[in-house]
Amino acid sequence: MPIQELQYPFEPGQILARRKALRRALLAEDAPRTPKKIAVLGGSTTSDIVSLLELFLLDGGIAPSFYQSEYGQFYQDALFPPQALVDFAPDIIFIHTTARNITHWPALADSAGQVEEKFQAELGRFQGMWENLGQVFGCPVIQNNFEKPFWRVMGNRDGWDIHGRGAFVSRLNSAFGDWARAHSGFYIHDIDYLAADFGLRRWADSAFWNLYKYALCLEAMPAFAHSLANLVKALFGKSKKALALDLDNTLWGGVVGDDGVDGIEIGQENGVAQSYYEFQGYCKELAAGGVMLAVCSKNDEENALAGLRHPEGLLRPEDFVCIKANWENKDRNIAQIAGEMNILPEAVVFADDNPAEREIVRAQLPGVAAPELEGVENYIAAIDRGGYFEMASLSRDDLRRGEMMRANVQRTAQQSRFQDYGEYLQSLEMRAVIGDFVPVYLSRITQLTNKSNQFNLTTRRYTLPQMEAVAADSERVRLFGKLVDKFGDNGVVSVVIGQVNGDALDIELWLMSCRVLKRDMELAMLDQLAERAGARGLRLLRGFYCPTAKNGMVRELYQSFGFEKVREDESGATVWELALEGYTPRCRVISVSRAEDDPELQTVES
Repeated sequence: MPIQELQYPFEPGQILARRKALRRALLAEDAPRTPKKIAVLGGSTTSDIVSLLELFLLDGGIAPSFYQSEYGQFYQDALFPPQALVDFAPDIIFIHTTARNITHWPALADSAGQVEEKFQAELGRFQGMWENLGQVFGCPVIQNNFEKPFWRVMGNRDGWDIHGRGAFVSRLNSAFGDWARAHSGFYIHDIDYLAADFGLRRWADSAFWNLYKYALCLEAMPAFAHSLANLVKALFGKSKKALALDLDNTLWGGVVGDDGVDGIEIGQENGVAQSYYEFQGYCKELAAGGVMLAVCSKNDEENALAGLRHPEGLLRPEDFVCIKANWENKDRNIAQIAGEMNILPEAVVFADDNPAEREIVRAQLPGVAAPELEGVENYIAAIDRGGYFEMASLSRDDLRRGEMMRANVQRTAQQSRFQDYGEYLQSLEMRAVIGDFVPVYLSRITQLTNKSNQFNLTTRRYTLPQMEAVAADSERVRLFGKLVDKFGDNGVVSVVIGQVNGDALDIELWLMSCRVLKRDMELAMLDQLAERAGARGLRLLRGFYCPTAKNGMVRELYQSFGFEKVREDESGATVWELALEGYTPRCRVISVSRAEDDPELQTVES
């Protein structure tokens, strides 16, 4: 269960004072966590940041271990990695530099050419580090951008004059962003925003630098570590996926059942109404980025729908994947919402103005986040600063997730009209495109490896650079699968990676999105895998199942395919084999085309 002291809005002083006790409490929990190794290359003292980062990651389901460079040795460690760093083999590298580490500041007497030389020298210094780290370690790199200087020699002119330090920092931050857009596996931690949000004058307290070589004041470190932890969690698929929203006094002011549609507050007429309007706009933007919206309200459905159709509102019924407006307990409704979305309850954020409802949900569904919503003017900050929906990547399928989930609800409704499940599957008119990895889908494929937990036989995680290496490996057989039916395109929903091992193909990864469970997509993938392995002269498929707390549903998957179990250890991990000689296709309800022959995909690629 998440520790409330570590949820936004938190008290920095309390976290700093109780960090050892919080760590003990987190480690005492019997909770599954993903181990990750994080290398911190610091341009200032990093020990306190690391201790706080550990708390937020433990609370978010990651068990971190750390390598820390010696003070100020970030540049040397990046260009000439010491053996200790090489042996550590990090899963992620964080470069903790700030404006204190800029060395080529422009002088007021510099010519335009001299300023440009200094800019290129400073940018080149960082780019050299990033290139070398990518070549040596091939793991994600997180780089702080720069906070604004805390003093201005030229006053307001400092922000736009070529000699101004503020202007120089802005150019560097823009160039860092350009690099992130052009290089997969490289991410910016936006401390320019954090420092502004915290208050630059307090953030850059010189006493902390002069006494301890802290680049930011101690009180700002919890917010810094929280922000960094959100980015790390997002890289490993631990961002939240859905926002379940109460209605009365959450999406609008007043009670629609008592006040009527005309009596609720939403729109531009006054400050309160505008605050609700802005919150609806924020939620709509989250949905545009792939966050699935749901209604979870104690209300009559007719009244709920009428409120969502208010002419001054921004959210409409069709913006929600599902609507639970009834008089059931909200924890029960949230569990049903998660089930209909094919996600775990822990992937849901619950937004409700009523503190009693929030507390009940936290107690009954410990993994659900229920941020404190006190005053409608603070709703956006409570969710936004909480960092629940950090977007480390943004794929085409993310942008269409709400649309795809709404189509899934239609499929479920269609199923209820059939007595024979096979007839129902035939009625969906399913078409799959299956083929080798292509660059346009690598981001989504990588994302699936980090987000899929239930239908995932080995739960191996990949970064984008690692997946690019897999895509280029001639000794691997790779498959992605897209599924389309009469209700819409589900996007990329399945991934298989096999390693050639003599005359066998070792299936090191097999996963599928839960939104297409029980649709026979796994059989279509198996047919293609067998065909492609056979075309390479292989005679055997070898599958592996590694049990986790969440993937029990696929424990016997290989048995259902006709594989023979050849080994099982005391942990429950199993090995299965299937001879390819005489293999006959299993899938009967999906029309399959090869990605290599798909004209639409070829158009996208070109």
